[in-house]
Order: sequence, then structure tokens, then C-alpha cells
Amino acid sequence: MKFRVTSGDLRGTAQIPGSKSNTTRAVVFATLADGVSVIENPVHSVDCYSTCEVCRGFGAEIEIAQDRWTVRGVGRNLQAPNDVLNVGNSGTTLYIITATAALVDKGYSVISGDYQIRYRPSGSLLAALNDLGATAFSTRDNGCAPIVVKGLMKGGKTSLPGVNSQWLTPLLINAPLASGDTEVIVDNLQERPYIAMTLGWLDRRGVKYEMEEMRRFKVFGGQTWGPFHEVIPADWESACFPLVAAAITNSDVTVHGMDTRDYQGDKAIVDILQAMGADVVVRNHGLDGIRVRGGRELHGIEIDCRDLPDAPPILAVLGTQARGRTVLYNLGASKLKETDRSRVIARELRKMGARITEEADRVIIEPSSLHGAEINGNHDHRIIMATACAALVADGPTVIDTAEYYKISFPTFYEVMTGLGARIEWLPEIR
Repeated sequence: MKFRVTSGDLRGTAQIPGSKSNTTRAVVFATLADGVSVIENPVHSVDCYSTCEVCRGFGAEIEIAQDRWTVRGVGRNLQAPNDVLNVGNSGTTLYIITATAALVDKGYSVISGDYQIRYRPSGSLLAALNDLGATAFSTRDNGCAPIVVKGLMKGGKTSLPGVNSQWLTPLLINAPLASGDTEVIVDNLQERPYIAMTLGWLDRRGVKYEMEEMRRFKVFGGQTWGPFHEVIPADWESACFPLVAAAITNSDVTVHGMDTRDYQGDKAIVDILQAMGADVVVRNHGLDGIRVRGGRELHGIEIDCRDLPDAPPILAVLGTQARGRTVLYNLGASKLKETDRSRVIARELRKMGARITEEADRVIIEPSSLHGAEINGNHDHRIIMATACAALVADGPTVIDTAEYYKISFPTFYEVMTGLGARIEWLPEIR
């Protein structure tokens, strides 16, 4: 399916849905709990529905309602799945569930997903699970899904490269249920806010662990936790899109539901916008709204993306509308997502006239006058939403294909943006 987006300004207020990263963790923690847990304000995204389906494969009972999900967990009594565990397009689910499968004491689990998932690198996680007593391998012997896992993970010592926090989080979540202690040494950990988020979940469940400088992690085995009632915070990754869109147009937008004290790394968008000269007002840590008024001249800055692997596409759009040079660096983690995001957003924005140069681990963006173009969304929700925001300042309409994939993470993106006045329309499919 395709979006056609025409330039224009935005006005009004918007409510941002719950965090995808937190919702995914909540469903898995609830599955591993003994008893019935309640998750309020979950995001109804395609990725999180995939998490629910694979957790049902392990025996969890999950009831989905609009404002809350109820999960009857199975604790340590995970059943062997009777079918392939299909994670859809969710990389977070792929990695976490691969480690969860290592807790099943009988039978094998087979884990796969869509075509992008089947090329997401998992070899480092598989090697770690084998170090810890499980059997885990790729059916194509390339470190990618389809993956086969057999338990039991018992504990022990292992190491991981730090370029992708999604290899560490699965061990932190699942290792407490192993029989022995687990020690993980991580080299040069990136995406640290996501690990802080995971550790926050462990803290609230009363899980015992030790950590030294985000480099050495020791999780004590033989632990369990009970059911819980959690409210999912709003998603900063989603909030970036209307906030940046407001800053680069002559707009006045207020988003609600945010909290600048949250673990999520993308809350840095507030500091980034302010550093670039945008008019940003944060009321009560964002709980009473974050207001961005466009029309001010923005200026380029250098942005460290080490902890912001999902932000480079929208930051690149922001850079095109800033005076002077904007540099995005430490992009290693962003290259391991649904696409190599720094490369793909550079390619797609160049179609719109953007002046973007890639240099090793950096993307350099010069001020650019954008024009409408035919954009390949690459089935990547963040590329789709970022280029839709770019289209708001482009001369002429922009058409974006695979547009329906925005629902992977921000299921109300279309409603939020059109509710603010964005001129986005669905194009009829040609059959």
C-alpha cells in the first residue's frame, strides 16, 4: 500500500501510544511469572501482537482488550511449542524468545519470521546460549533465523559484542530462571538505555543481579517472580515523528503522555531539538505536554546515535532543514535493524534532493531543499514515517510504498498525523 503526502503545517494536540519496547518486555515477563498479570496502556502494534502469539506458543494465556492485556503466565513450566514460533517483523521478539526457548526442558523450538527477520544477525546470541548449556543453531548455518533451540539453559559464563543490546536483554530476562548463575561480559555496550529499561523490569520483579559499569553482568539462577500490574509509558520513539515534523514546519503541536524521566533513550529528542534552536516547552517533565512551535531557524549539530539506534532516519530529516552541517555518528547499532537505516534513509532522502554523504560510521547532512519523489519504504516503519515527515516540507507530493508497515511500532501514526492536519492519503491499490 502507498501513502501520498503533500506539504503543509500542523496544529493541535496528540496522544502518543504506549512504548513498544516496554510492551514486548511486559508480555514476556508476564509469561515467565506464576499467576495472572495485568498490562495497562499496551501498544496495539503488529510487533507486540507477534510477541503475544509466540508467548501463547509456550502456554501463556493472553487476553487482549483495548486498554489492558491480561496474561496468565506459566513460570518455569514452559511447554514445547506445537508449531513454528513466528515473530513476524519483530527483532526484539526474535531475540528475547530465542532465549526463552532455552528454558523449555523437553523438545525443540523453531523460531522464524518475515524476510527481514530471516536476515537479522543472531549468531552472537546463539553462541552465548550454547555456552550456557542450551543447544541453539541456525538452520542455514548463517547465524540467522530460522533458528532451532533446545533446552536447558543452565547458566555459566559467556561474552557478547556490545553493538546490539538486543543480544544481551534476552539473557538478562531469561537467565534468572536457569538453574545456575549466569555471567556475561559485554564489549563496548551500545544502546544502553534499552539495557537500563530491562534492568528496571528486573528490579521491579525483585530479581537479584550484579552489574559492573555496563560491562559485566551476573544474574543469579534459580529465581522466580510473581504476577504484576504495570502501566506502560508512552513511546518516545513514536513521539519523535510529530515533534520533528512540527519543528521543521510552521507548526504548533503539543504531544501528551510523555515523561522525560523515562528509561527510553529517544527522550533525547527534546535536548536535540533545543540544541538545534527549536522552540520546545516541556511541562511537568512532559506529563502535562511537550509543545513544539516551528518557524525558528534551526542549526546543525553533531549527534551521537550510540544510544539512539531507531532515531537516525528522523534525525536525518531534521538535519536537511537545519542551517549548517548536521552529523550523525556511532551508527553501528542502527545498521542491524529492519534495514541498514543510515544507508537507506540517505538513499531515499537523496531522491528528494537531500544533500547527504555517508562516511564509514557517519552520515553528514547539509541544508537541503526537498522535492516530492517516489520513495521505497523498504518495509521499514521508521523509514516510512521519517520520509512522510520529510514530505511535509517538500515541493510537490511524495509517494511512499509499503506504507502500511508503520503499524509495526506506531499503529496510530496515520491518525495522529492527519489529526494534526498532515495531508496524507492512501492511494488505491492497482490489481
